[in-house]
Amino acid sequence: LSKASASGLALLAWLVNLLLIPVVSFYLLRDWDLLVARLRGLLPRTREGLVVKLASECHEVLGAFLRGQLLVMLALGVMYAVGLMLIGLELGLLIGLLAGLASIVPYLGVVVGIGAALTAGLFQFGSDFYPLLAIAAVFTLGQMLEGMLLTPWLVGDRIGLHPVAVIFAIMAGGQLFGFTGVLLALPVAAVIMVLVRHAHDLYKLSDLYGEPPSVSDEPINPA
Repeated sequence: LSKASASGLALLAWLVNLLLIPVVSFYLLRDWDLLVARLRGLLPRTREGLVVKLASECHEVLGAFLRGQLLVMLALGVMYAVGLMLIGLELGLLIGLLAGLASIVPYLGVVVGIGAALTAGLFQFGSDFYPLLAIAAVFTLGQMLEGMLLTPWLVGDRIGLHPVAVIFAIMAGGQLFGFTGVLLALPVAAVIMVLVRHAHDLYKLSDLYGEPPSVSDEPINPA
């Protein structure tokens, strides 16, 4: 009874949180401009322009990341659907598109897709080994293309990160923070890139970077 009640309360809390998402989203969208204006009014007047500029650049790269991620999802959905339909899987179109949509979370798309596709393949092809092997090959190829081609090009180019930096950010995020790190690696890397770029510009304008005056440029003191 205690386990059942705990599970029931956890399910109820999850449903409540799920119902709160559209409510909170509605009020955030309605009052977003007011919230931004209030936060901007709290900024120090001497630093307002700089903070607003950095926030605008972060907003642009995060928007570019979301657009690039949507393109990756679309490409993977088409790739999975075409591959599964070529194999002859009857639910190939539906499973491929669902796997592409689930790819918004790294590795979730391939896990959901290959699980659903293999289950459908077992019912359709029975004990025939080669169609099941072909299904696994489709998702393996899609995962390789996502990690080495789609994400670095479609996401990395849009947020200004080199493809090697994209791969390194995802690997580092996974090693440091696990699944959450993989999910947040690229947005965090994009924001860090904006801050590093601004720090680089400040360094180029600083006296530390500037060359010391030459002997001929030094003023001559009259005797």
